Amino acid sequence: QAQLVESGGGSVQAGGSLRLSCAASGRTVSTAVMGWFRQAPGKEREFVASIRWSGGSTSYADSVKGRFTISRDNSKNTVYLQMNSLEPEDTGVYYCALKKIVVAKYDFWGQGTQVTVSS
Repeated sequence: QAQLVESGGGSVQAGGSLRLSCAASGRTVSTAVMGWFRQAPGKEREFVASIRWSGGSTSYADSVKGRFTISRDNSKNTVYLQMNSLEPEDTGVYYCALKKIVVAKYDFWGQGTQVTVSS
């Protein structure tokens, strides 16, 4: 089992920035991809960004391209999400996830961290 712990959420005004962190522990060997998802009140969880553990290639949802940046620190088993130019529509619970096979579903999920953006 792998355990994921998110941190860095909070409340900011529109236009502000936050950086989320996700620390992975336990059986993180062979991690293929780590990603960020979010769920707004009354909506389904949606993909935000992902990064391949080997090579570092990234993928983003169209709604966050140019504003959010995902990165990783392999030595710390940690993935980050730098969020700039935040909008009220970015409000939600942000979840970190990990999978060991690129084409598979995500195997492990964190508990989530709340991000609230006020206008």
